[in-house]
Amino acid sequence: MSEIPKKYIQFDFSKIKNYLRANEEHNILYLHALIAVIGSLSALLILEGGKESLPSTIHYLLVLIEKTCVIIVIAYIVSRIKYFQEILAGKFTIKNQAVVILLFGIISIFGSYSGIDVFGAIANVRDLGPMIAGLIGGPIVGLGTGLIGGLYRYFFLGGPTTVPCSIATILAGLFAGIIFIANGRKFIGILGAVIFAVLMELFHMLLVILLIHPYSQALAIVGEVSVPMIFANAMGILVFSFIISNLLREQKTTEERDLYFDELERKKNELKVAQKIQQTFIPDTIPLLNDYDISAFNIPAKEVGGDFYDFIPVTDDKLGIAIANVSEKGVPAALLMALSKTIVQTKARETQHVSDVMEYLNKLVMIEADSGIDLALFYAVLDMKNKTLRYINAGNDSPLLFIKDSESIVKLINENFHLGKIINREFEENEIDLNSGDILIFYTDGVINALNEEKEHFGIERLKTILKENYNLKPEEMIQKINQEISSFSKNKFQIDDMTLVVLKVK
Repeated sequence: MSEIPKKYIQFDFSKIKNYLRANEEHNILYLHALIAVIGSLSALLILEGGKESLPSTIHYLLVLIEKTCVIIVIAYIVSRIKYFQEILAGKFTIKNQAVVILLFGIISIFGSYSGIDVFGAIANVRDLGPMIAGLIGGPIVGLGTGLIGGLYRYFFLGGPTTVPCSIATILAGLFAGIIFIANGRKFIGILGAVIFAVLMELFHMLLVILLIHPYSQALAIVGEVSVPMIFANAMGILVFSFIISNLLREQKTTEERDLYFDELERKKNELKVAQKIQQTFIPDTIPLLNDYDISAFNIPAKEVGGDFYDFIPVTDDKLGIAIANVSEKGVPAALLMALSKTIVQTKARETQHVSDVMEYLNKLVMIEADSGIDLALFYAVLDMKNKTLRYINAGNDSPLLFIKDSESIVKLINENFHLGKIINREFEENEIDLNSGDILIFYTDGVINALNEEKEHFGIERLKTILKENYNLKPEEMIQKINQEISSFSKNKFQIDDMTLVVLKVK
């Protein structure tokens, strides 16, 4: 006979352990079907075999399993009422505790009432009610349920096991409640509940042996009822633990859903506030200049963007021009944008030196290196009388200068340095001359980073081509042309970055 490979006979106990954990997904419908099948089979075997044709232990076991299935169905119905679910969610009140104590006390009484006479004792599943109540409701609920079941057993049923069985039922609820507290006021889980039920019924049997005399009678009773009672109570706890675990998952899912929608609502409110901030800081009007035409536009990629532009009267014949890009979107970007613009406006009115403005802004705006936010800003002072532009570009995309005389395009110098990272940073101004017909295009990276369906960027070369081919257009028309080309290129694909454009043309 060939040897069977070990891999076919090895049993992985971890699978059972994992399956019995409360945080695993289980289909409750399968469980209900299984209960119905087990209960029906137990009843059928009892009817077909009869007590006389079945070993006594098997007969007791089948009867208790049948009763356990009935109790599970009752307990499942109880688990759907609001008072039970409030306790399961940790919301304890006098009312819901009283209701749960009463209902599970009745379940415990039913466990006694449906028991089987064994040598004058009663084999039963009475401890199920107190154990379940204590494991989900704590010592008060468990003890209250145990007292109902235990006192009913003591005063109404009698028999040689009256005292140990009554004590065991009361202690079952109390011990279950203590376990609930010891586990951080949480349900112990399926595996823990089953182990507790088995240990509790063993303790129950021990009490019978210790408290019943003569000793031979105690051993006879325990020998007959121990296996059926331990198995039936453990099975009942197992099934109901599945039900509890399913309810806990439902509650967790509901809480997560509610938290998600609350977070969405909070974000919407934040964005509304930030939108108002941003709208306030985007200029309402474009300055009218004698020898220059200016136009500008800004389109946030999200509800709130991080780009801004501004025109600041420095003197009668000097105009400050700022365009900035704050990385990241939403509220933090809008707030940093607002702060930066306020600082630039304030300082620009005090000095004509571009470097003073940039150094002042750099000192006041502190940005943590690991925050994920960068501030890039181009600031220039246009001398309208002498037709010069002095500027510093701290990390923003380099503006394009179209020189009419040579029909060439040059990029302005970019220091590739973001503001707010190094406090004592010195800036050096750059200066260019402007002549009639020259055009300056200031832009943020959202313009050249616009994507099409193939995830290709619009790119700086396309922007240069538009500028060369359309330099006769007015600034407003130039912006419209750039927008048309970007829309055609991207086919109205949603863009992930803000787009800001400022076009300055010398008359």
